[in-house]
Parts: sequence; C-alpha cells; structure tokens
Amino acid sequence: MSGEDAPAQQQNAVDQKQETKPAEEPKSETPKTESPPAAAADAEATPAAAAATDKAPEEETFSYRALVLTGYGGYDKVKLQVKKGKPALKAGEVLVRVKACGLNFADLMARQGLYDRLPSPPVTPGMECSGVVEAVGEEVADRKVGDKVMVLSRFGLWQEVVVAPVSHTFLIPEGMSFEQAAALPVNYITAYMMLFDFGNLRPNQSVLVHAAAGGVGIAATQLCKTVKDVTVFGTASASKHETISEGGVTHAIDYRTKDYVEEVRKISPKGMDIILDPLGGSDTHKAYNLLKPMGKLITYGAANMLAGQKKNLIAVAKNWYHQFSIHTLSLIQGNKSVCGFHLGYLESETELITAAMNTILDLYKEGKIKPHIDSTWHLEQVGDAMRKMQERNNIGKVVLTTEPMPEEEKKEEAKKEDKKEDKKKDDKKKDDKKKDDGKKEEKKDDKKKEEPKKEEPKKEEEPKKEEEPKKEEK
Repeated sequence: MSGEDAPAQQQNAVDQKQETKPAEEPKSETPKTESPPAAAADAEATPAAAAATDKAPEEETFSYRALVLTGYGGYDKVKLQVKKGKPALKAGEVLVRVKACGLNFADLMARQGLYDRLPSPPVTPGMECSGVVEAVGEEVADRKVGDKVMVLSRFGLWQEVVVAPVSHTFLIPEGMSFEQAAALPVNYITAYMMLFDFGNLRPNQSVLVHAAAGGVGIAATQLCKTVKDVTVFGTASASKHETISEGGVTHAIDYRTKDYVEEVRKISPKGMDIILDPLGGSDTHKAYNLLKPMGKLITYGAANMLAGQKKNLIAVAKNWYHQFSIHTLSLIQGNKSVCGFHLGYLESETELITAAMNTILDLYKEGKIKPHIDSTWHLEQVGDAMRKMQERNNIGKVVLTTEPMPEEEKKEEAKKEDKKEDKKKDDKKKDDKKKDDGKKEEKKDDKKKEEPKKEEPKKEEEPKKEEEPKKEEK
C-alpha cells in the first residue's frame, strides 16, 4: 500500500502545469501565420486551445487543505496548510474528496521521527481515510464518480483531496458512516491478520490483548467473539473496564495498579494461546513467558518508546536495551512461536490485504463487528486529537474530519490557545520565582555557616582574660 505516487503528484502538480503552459501558448498565436492551410488548421484547433486555456486557470486556482508534518517533535509540528494545483491522475488511479481520516499510533511515532515508513518532513501523514470519488483515471473499470470509498495507503491521506491506486480503495458498505469507514482499514486488517493468518485462532482458546480499549484492541476483541468460546484477557486502565467488558473482554486487568502477568496466572495458570504485543521491550519477554506450549506471540509495535510528546531518548534506549531476542533451540524446546506484524511493509501484497478486507466487510454486513468511534476532531484540532491518543485517554478510534471548523469554534480554540500561552508564561514566572527563592535560601544558608566561624575566636580569647586576674590574687 504505498502512497508514494499520490503525494508526489500532488506536490508537483503546479510544476507540471507550469511546464505545459509554454506548449499551449503558441497554438493561440498560429492564426497570424500567412499560410492559408495552416490558418485553417489553426482555426479548427482554436476551440480546443480555448478549452485548454479555460481549464488551466481552474486547475491553477484549485486548492485544498492538508496537514503537514513540518519537522520532528511535539504536537505543534503538524500544521494545517493549503496546497495549490489539482493533482494529476495516472492510469489505474482515482481522485477522492476526503471526508474523514483515521489517526493511528504509527502517526504519533512518525511525528517523533520513530516511524521509518514515513518519508522525511515536510510530508503529509495519514494511512487511512474515507470519502467520495471525484474523478477516475484511465483503465479504472470498477470505480466511478460518486462512489463512497475508504482508502488505505502508507502516508499522505490527511488532506481534503487524495490520489490513490484503485486497488487501494474499498467500497463503503450501505449504512456505514464516513467516520466508521475511516476507522476500519488499519485497525481491523491488523487485528484480523494477526489473529487468523498468524494466530490461527480456534474455538476454546485464550487471547491476551494489550491496550484493549484502543483501536486495534477493540477490533481484536470483536474478531475474537466471532469464534466460539474464546476467552479474552484485556489490559486497560480501570476507567475503561466497563466499556471493554461490554465489548467482549472476559477478564479486564488494570495494568497501572496490578501486575498483569500475575493476574493472568491466577485465572489461567497454563498461560495464553495467543498474545498480541504492541508494547515491545520488557513486555515482550513477559509475553513469551506467558505462552502455553504451542502458543503464539505476535508483536506489532513498540509503544513503550513513546514517553511524552517529544522523542524521549531514555525511553527509546530502554526499549532497545530490553529488546526481545531468542535462540531457535529455545523455540523448539518451548514449543512456542514468535511472529512480527507490520501493515506498512505489506503495501505490495494487494491480494492478501484485499482478501482480508473483504472478509472484514462481510463481518460488518453481518453485524458481527462495528468500529467504535471515541471522538471526532477538525483538522485544526489535530494537536488535541494526538494528545488524547498519546495520553491513552481514548476508548476506540480517534478520527479527523475535513469539515471546516465553524467560526465560533475557531474563536473558542483561539481563546484556549491564548489561555495555554498565558499558563505557560505563569508557569515560567513561577519557576523563575522558585529559582530566585532557592538562590536566596542558599545565600542565607551560606551566611549562617559563616556566623559560627566569626564567633569561635571570641570564645578562645575570653578564658585568657579570666586567667590574668587569678595570677594577681596569688
């Protein structure tokens, strides 16, 4: 699923149009030539040239909003910009007017420079979106203008208009909203392929799902319930237990207050048949030790590397230091398997992904699965949307909508930003005051330490004065 071609076309669209202009201008001047046959030929070409000149201004004035990662760092590094020039279509591609975009954990890592499937900034992130087909390229037979579709790509989808290969689009089923469609591809394909292609999930098995309240967690739980008598263990903060239990988690574990390994062992002493690990580091070691014989560990992320909105080198180093590795002989002796999954590296496996997606859509039509939307944010609010997800405050999918933010909300957002800035200034003043107070205290302490030193010589002189009168008495 590469989106390499689409962003490149969009960014170079203006340049391409500028290159074609010189070729069109001579056509409008040709009627001035003296040769009658040439004049007649040019007269016939004039309507086409006029149509081209009418079309050119329209393409030049075509603009759309896009979120752009301008550099690695905090939430403010993703900025809303306006791109100009209508993207050009190649054979086998479609132009989609985007309605909603999905936010994924990989996008958070990409912002910090920890995701190698995203090109260097400036670049538009976004792996999934939904919208309406506005134009189709040559050799496109199974999509038409007006079709509602979801799009899957490696990057480049957080914008109002996208170009994608038709093979990377899927028709939205009847009754599914654009928000739900934007929440489906990445999370459900990931969960499905891990559980069924790698995990070979069967009746009466047990599955441990970390981050059970997240997008992949909820998708995995729903898919587990499509198989008879599967026991699901899910880790999440206590405030999310009611929701994930209603969604199908059999045993909810608060990882913040309890050792999830001990809790699993209490209920299932033999361990787990399948463990989905998005955490990495030391948690991967724990997961492997929790497997039953013939159990499968499927690792698909390194969420432990995210600590704060900017790259935390200590967290990254710690994760790599505790990186899981194992000898093949240990796998043989333990009768266990370890699998690695990364949807971003399956971009060329179109048939494999299409087969998984078709099955997922069939399950949706049967009412067995349904994306859970946590919240929807305007493109202008992308920083708040990322913050909510990174601080683990979401239950289900966080979605971005391309619908323009109303003026009233913009004013409220501006006020919030002003308050944030004022708070930062107040915090800085408080910190500066604390530092000044600390320096004053240090000076006082230094003075106190010096005072005893001045008094000590006086105490030594006093006995000498007392001894002199005693000698005179004698």
